[in-house]
Amino acid sequence: MNTLNVTNLSKSYGKKMIVNDMDLRCSTGEIIGVFGSNGTGKSTLLQCIFGTLKANEIRITIDDKHIVPRNVISSKQIGYLPQDSFLPKGRKVREVIPLVFPNGDDQDRIFYAQGIHAIENSKVGKLSMGELRYLEVLLLCHLKHRFLLLDEPFSMIQPSYKELIKGLLFRVKKEKGIIVTDHYYEDVLAVSDRNMLLKNGKLLVVEGKGDLIIHGYLRS
Repeated sequence: MNTLNVTNLSKSYGKKMIVNDMDLRCSTGEIIGVFGSNGTGKSTLLQCIFGTLKANEIRITIDDKHIVPRNVISSKQIGYLPQDSFLPKGRKVREVIPLVFPNGDDQDRIFYAQGIHAIENSKVGKLSMGELRYLEVLLLCHLKHRFLLLDEPFSMIQPSYKELIKGLLFRVKKEKGIIVTDHYYEDVLAVSDRNMLLKNGKLLVVEGKGDLIIHGYLRS
């Protein structure tokens, strides 16, 4: 088992503190759901961990080995799914896969994955939201990175692709640790092992839908 530890994470914009001295731990073999209302800092949290956004303060360790934030991406231990697509819209799916996986065996795992044959000749920019999100999650899940940060993988996509993504996450969590945020809370609860609510710059432990209601994230 490998463990990602994020401690003392703080991030402010001007005088507004978004994340305040936060700690978060994730181990391989588990999926952690992070909930929060719009503007509470869920994406900020993930971006600070991944290093695309500079935190005021943060300490990151994997198995007690310190990683400097600017080196997180180059360490290839943490993968990140942003809300906006990161794939070239003008390239066909079958052209994109070799860009991510130069090795033929790795490519085959993607090409023969469920649902890919039907879209492999489509341009990325022509894919539906579900097709695109599934492809992106599929690519990330097949990287050798031990930890994945997924920002809204279920939002605005067809139910059939939600189920494909859920099945994929269940399979890869055996060897990866996954942190997922999404407003579609029922989809997150369906796959998560532990859940947190980001509120007032802090992470609160939540056991399920009832706690989300108690803390004001959901209406009763």
